Amino acid sequence: MCTVRTCDHAMKGRFFVMKYFLAVDIGAGSGRHILGSVQDGKLVLEEIHRFENGMDRQEDGHLTWDHERLFREIKAGLKKAGALGKVPSYIAIDTWGVDYVLLDKDDKEILPVYAYRDERTETAVPDVEAVIPPEKLYGITGIQKQNFNTIYQLWCDKQSGRMEKAESLLLIPEYFCYKLTGVKYNEYTNASTGGMLDAAKKTWSEEIIDKLGYKKSLFGELTLPGTEVGNLLPSIAEEVGYDAKVILCPTHDTASAVAACPLDDETLFLSSGTWSLIGFENAEPVINEAGFKANYTNEGGIEYRFRVLKNFMGMWLFQSIRKNLDKKYTYDEMMEMAMASTYDKTVDVNSPNLTAPVSMIEAIRAEVGEPDLPVGDVLECVYQSLSDAYGRAVREAEALSGRTFKKLLIVGGGGSDVYLNKLTAEKTGLTILTGIKEATTTGNLAAQIIYDCKANGGEYTDIMNFRELVKASFPLSETKGH
Repeated sequence: MCTVRTCDHAMKGRFFVMKYFLAVDIGAGSGRHILGSVQDGKLVLEEIHRFENGMDRQEDGHLTWDHERLFREIKAGLKKAGALGKVPSYIAIDTWGVDYVLLDKDDKEILPVYAYRDERTETAVPDVEAVIPPEKLYGITGIQKQNFNTIYQLWCDKQSGRMEKAESLLLIPEYFCYKLTGVKYNEYTNASTGGMLDAAKKTWSEEIIDKLGYKKSLFGELTLPGTEVGNLLPSIAEEVGYDAKVILCPTHDTASAVAACPLDDETLFLSSGTWSLIGFENAEPVINEAGFKANYTNEGGIEYRFRVLKNFMGMWLFQSIRKNLDKKYTYDEMMEMAMASTYDKTVDVNSPNLTAPVSMIEAIRAEVGEPDLPVGDVLECVYQSLSDAYGRAVREAEALSGRTFKKLLIVGGGGSDVYLNKLTAEKTGLTILTGIKEATTTGNLAAQIIYDCKANGGEYTDIMNFRELVKASFPLSETKGH
């Protein structure tokens, strides 16, 4: 069977060669390579490479990505797979959303590669809204207003002259796929997050591109997850020691995470990582005045399943506080500090003041107007604020969908925070499900395994079949709400 092993025959008998799939998952804080294989009806994951990531602050104050270092790390992880004797048949890459690389007529990068937390878009937002009012923009795209969306970043490139020099626009994972294969693709789920797509037509909005005066040639035909990009370039294959096919997964990490979630009409998802994204899966986008006012977004998913969700600052708050404390406390120790606190004030977790402050601790103290607030109380403030936000989002989701939700499936690193899960159960009244810790890489692998099954025969030929494999592989635990 395609997802278990391929069968070879030797002179002295029959032996089996395990088929491996390699998920490259890069977040804003770290990246890793995880090998997947299906053994005895279960998905088996093995992390083989991990590396740090982060935004670099340049001398002029701008925040950028070191794309060259990241590509070296991608190749280093590919080499490790070969060194282990576990050569993957397929490779797919997912990353965070909205950021991109511009290439000129000679396919040279137009630098720098800006990071989404860079402040250059502050003036772009009102400029874009002067051309296309927010309500009109939401009516076309169904996308939550975020200052870092691709639509606003491109306005900055237009004003600076960078756009005029550009011939190609590749979102970050598309760029790395191109560097591996020499083939350029624009992938649907990631493109949908940036505020440039017509949600109903599921393609680039010509109206938006025309009205904003963006260069039309930058926007290539959109391709769905599960598409073959191509084999590794000969130079890359020689460097890593083998050849493999690169497949488009849902290249936006949240799209991959939700692809792995076994959802039903009574279950919401919460992707809890650097960002917290809470919402539901729907056959069509939900675009109306209530969604606009609640700042809900309609992002594309695998097999055109819309992810109707709300985006919050998430574990970024805890990550930043830990960094401010020189990482002298573990996350468990920080959780215990919060649990010992009785502090009850909350903040807006999406406040612009919390996007990229020099000190998250000082920023939260400023938000509550208490400059000497103890660190334990700062942490408790974050816990209460996040869980409050989840509670409001659940009520908004029920109003938008017309459904009554009973369960909330939490995936990602935040799902291991038992205190946050307890508070979330209390604030939402839902049963909290956890257990799929590697949802993003599992969803990344889904596209590869489904592609292989369709090409070579096998049972996992669509996402619903694959989700049965997820349920068999990762038992869920429950935290009851009230």
